[in-house]
Amino acid sequence: MKNIALDSMNALGLTFNVIIVVLGYWSYKKSREMAPLYISAAFILFGISYIITILDLGGTSEIFIIRAIAYLIFTFAVYKLAFKR
Repeated sequence: MKNIALDSMNALGLTFNVIIVVLGYWSYKKSREMAPLYISAAFILFGISYIITILDLGGTSEIFIIRAIAYLIFTFAVYKLAFKR
């Protein structure tokens, strides 16, 4: 059995990710704009990377790839918000 690396930083990060995902989805349901949904998707990926870290399921390359994709999605969402018509 692998060690579970449940430290306060990972637990706090995962908790805030869940809150942001819920708020992003709620915002999408109210406004029907896609940017909050993209933000939620990015933070789901961040949450997955935290779960991988907490459960010690992967190496740094997997976490790096997941977080890079999440940052790209988040950047796209901010771009959509900044230049919406």
